[in-house]
This record gives sequence, C-alpha cells and structure tokens, in this order.
Amino acid sequence: MRLLILSNGPTDAHRRALAALVGESSSVVAEPASPLPDLTGHDALVVDGAPPALAADDLGRVEAFVEAGGTLISLDPPVDLGSFWIDLLGARPGAERHPDGEYFAKVGDDVVGARLDREFPVVGALRPLQIPTGSSATTAVAVNIHFKDHALVTQRRVGAGRAIACALGAASVPGGPLATVLRRAIAGAADSARAPLGIAIVGYGPFGGMGYYHGLGIAQTAGLELLAVVDPSDERRKAAEHDFAGLNAYTSVDELVGDPDVDVAIVATPPSAHFGLARQLLSAGKHVACEKPLCLTAAEADELIALSVANERVLTVHQNRRWDPDFLAIRRAVDAGLLGDLFNVETFVGGFEHPCRAWHSDVAVSGGAVYDWGSHHVDWILQLLGSAPARVTTHGHKRVWHDVTNLDQLRLHLAWDDGREAEFFQSDIAGVRRPKFFVQGTAGTLVGQYRPVAFERIEPGRGFVTETPHHAEAPAELTLARYESGYGLTETSLPLAPEQRYGFHRNLADHLLLGEPLAVTAASVRSVVAVLEASQRSSDEGGRVIELET
Repeated sequence: MRLLILSNGPTDAHRRALAALVGESSSVVAEPASPLPDLTGHDALVVDGAPPALAADDLGRVEAFVEAGGTLISLDPPVDLGSFWIDLLGARPGAERHPDGEYFAKVGDDVVGARLDREFPVVGALRPLQIPTGSSATTAVAVNIHFKDHALVTQRRVGAGRAIACALGAASVPGGPLATVLRRAIAGAADSARAPLGIAIVGYGPFGGMGYYHGLGIAQTAGLELLAVVDPSDERRKAAEHDFAGLNAYTSVDELVGDPDVDVAIVATPPSAHFGLARQLLSAGKHVACEKPLCLTAAEADELIALSVANERVLTVHQNRRWDPDFLAIRRAVDAGLLGDLFNVETFVGGFEHPCRAWHSDVAVSGGAVYDWGSHHVDWILQLLGSAPARVTTHGHKRVWHDVTNLDQLRLHLAWDDGREAEFFQSDIAGVRRPKFFVQGTAGTLVGQYRPVAFERIEPGRGFVTETPHHAEAPAELTLARYESGYGLTETSLPLAPEQRYGFHRNLADHLLLGEPLAVTAASVRSVVAVLEASQRSSDEGGRVIELET
C-alpha cells in the first residue's frame, strides 16, 4: 500500500510514529503542501493534524481521489477544521478537548473490529468527534468519557472510496488495537467480509492434547470453523465428536483432502509425520498450519516452502509460545532499548525426574530431545537476536534414563560471526533449576525465574490433595537490572504482558481473511529447523562444531 502523508513539519520521531501507524509510506510532505503532490499511484492520503492550506483545484483533486477509490484519513483534526474536510469526512471535532490520559476505546463486531478485544486502552489528549445529523458517517471506535460513548474513529463511504477520521494523532497510536483498526479501515477491510474458514485437525490425539487445544482455539476465534478431524484411533475420533459436535471424523488424510469445505489443515501429529502430511495437504490445495517443529531437516523445510509458494497456499507453524506473557514482556523491554544491544541469551528447561514414556522421549518419532522444547527455546532466541547463528555446538549426556532413547541432557551453544552468543540448556537430570531466561545487553541484564505452581485442596474421603502442573506452564518472574554510571545497579520487576490467548489462531484468521501480515512465517521457522538439525548432528558426533549455511 502506498500512502501520501501531509504533516505540518514533523520531527523524525513523528515521522517514525506515522510510519508505524500506517505500516509503510511512500513520502511525508511538510508545508508548504500546495500545490498538492501527485496522488497517482497512491492508495491513501493521510492528513496529520491541521490540513495544509490547499487551493480550490487541489481540494477538488482530493475529493476526486477519494471518489475514485482512494482513502482519506484525518488524524487529530483541529477544532477549526474547514467545511470542505467536514463535509468529506462526515464528522467534525467536538468543542471540548480532554487532557492527556488513559481512556477506554470500544470496537463493534464488524470486520474492522474482528478478533480484537472489545475494549482496550488508548493514551493521549483527544477531542472526540461528532457526526452531524444527516451524515452517512458511522462510528468505528467509540471512547467512553464520563460514562458516555463518544466517537473516536469514524468512517464514511465516498463514491468508491472512504473517508476516515480519528480523534488521536499518529504519535498516540503507533501500535496496538487502534492502529490495527485504522489500518483495516484504510485498506477497506469493512468491505472484505467472507464466510468463515473451514478448519480440519489432523491428529486429534489424547484427551486434553493439542487436538483439543486447537479445537478450543478455533471455537474462540471469529472467522474459523472446525469442520473435521483426522485420527486413525476410533476412541480419539469419538472423543473429538464428543468435544466438538457436528464435525466430520476421518480415519486418514486421504479422506480429508477430498473435502472441499476444508480450507486449512492443522497438523497436530508427532514430529516424524509432519513433513509427509504437510506435503500431501499442500499438494491437495489446503493451507497448512503445522505443529512445531515444522519438520526435522532444513531440506524438508525448503521443499515445503517451495511447494506452498508454487501452490499459492499458506504454510505456517504453531509457535504458540511467541505469545507467552513472559516472552512478550521481554520483547517489549528489548524493543524499548532497556537492555541496550543484546549479546548473550540463555534459556533453560528441565528438572530431575523421569521423562515421559511417550513419543516425546523417542528419537525415532520426536527427532531427538532438542526438537521438543528446543522448538520453542531456539525460536525465542532467534526472535530476540534477529538472525540465525553461524555455528552450532551441542554436548549431550545419556547417564540415568536408559529406558527411553532421547538424551537425558543437552547443552546447545549458538555463535554469531559478530561475537554474539546464545545457549539452550535442557535437562531431565538437573536437581536445581537454572533461570528460564538470562538475557544480557550492553545496558542491562534480564532474568526470568521459574515459578512452579501447585494446586492444593481438601477432598472428602481423600484429605489433602495437591496437583503440580509442568513447571514451564507458569510464566516466569522477570527482573531487569540496569547499570547507571556514578550510581550503580537498579533492579526492576517487570510485569507480564497482557495475555493473548489463541493469538496464533487470531493471526491466522486475520491473515487469510483480511490479508494482514502472518506472525509466524515458514521462512522464520526454517531457521529454527536448521539449528535443531545441526544440534542433533553435533551431539551425535560428540559435540562437533556445525557451520550453518548463511
């Protein structure tokens, strides 16, 4: 999308805020803006603040641009907004400007607000909008002030285009739900409603497993509809039919590929089957969302990516822990520059207990120990450091649990050519747990400590009962230590990010239904698979250093 932005002498920070709001822009034009620059080839005209003084011919060009299918968006319009702009927008700023503060915005259940929280905070000074009597404009986002709803964002159809007004400026909405609403309005998302996507789960699995989890995610996500499951087990197919009534239950993928109502297949089988199933489904014209790891080798990942491109199908991976509240809080701290430049990231998972006696602990099915939790932790590391490493080294131990084939412990070291490094340490023979996260930057260090949770209760006939879920399920407690010259270290307890339950499923629907960016691209996960493959080979070969292709 190409956008022309008219702004009265923006600073560099203001330009960045505008770019963050609209996603991309072809130019930012400061005063004097008359004559108006050529609008040919632009999708939207963004006016930030007071509109520039334009000649009558230029105003006519603006109106013609919108009527022909372009979008006008006015951010933080002034109280003295001229009649031309008021008539075109179908809205005007109110007389009262409310002071800088936190307000709560609400969206409806239309396409523009689809899969967003119905209420979310916005921060800034704002002058709510008014829609004159007889105007065809509608309220897209309302803001509650003094227990009354006022228009925060309005939209109006003008010929083949649309005119949008927002009571906040670009600097107040660089990201978050309000920015999403504005981007959707600019892109014409309100006109792109379509039938829900038909979803199938391949490999429903045991009670409470990933099949059930995906079923819940689909049920809770507008625009997705669970139509089918595939599982060779009669018991598990019956369980799926009980959990989610009305779906089709197939015994094999061969039956599923002929179902024309299924748009997307979620592959939730053990890892050794991912590649073959994803390849068959992509070849049959289905979009594919695969459980992690996507596959076991980089060559397999390359083949799947090429197939998805050739067939114009989406291929993504359920890297659900990118939405974990502790990881999101770390990302926020890193992006805000609180740690400076990162140069070392260490993660840990484990304890001292017998590993599960299911496929997770069998090399032939799981691919090896590193492919289990490593699929999450390596993904976290690459997300934080921004690129794949140059070298991978893994040292493994097999010392205690001889009835399973996975390693008891592994230490994966990653090295970059510029000196940065990272480590993933996984152990089933660690009597004392290390921190979940240990992240170092040039300005500070962040530590995330595990916080095991126990559920205790008294039951009649049983007495005291305690249940302890896996230690990695609860988000870590985060502490940031920063050095200040002449003062020393200061420690801050970082709050967790707000929960974004089923964020992966929401993003999948947003991408396929509205064309919004895919959060987990196959290309980003291909780098994870390459590291996991190199790690397995390094440990098999006694800790040999494996060079990764750049």
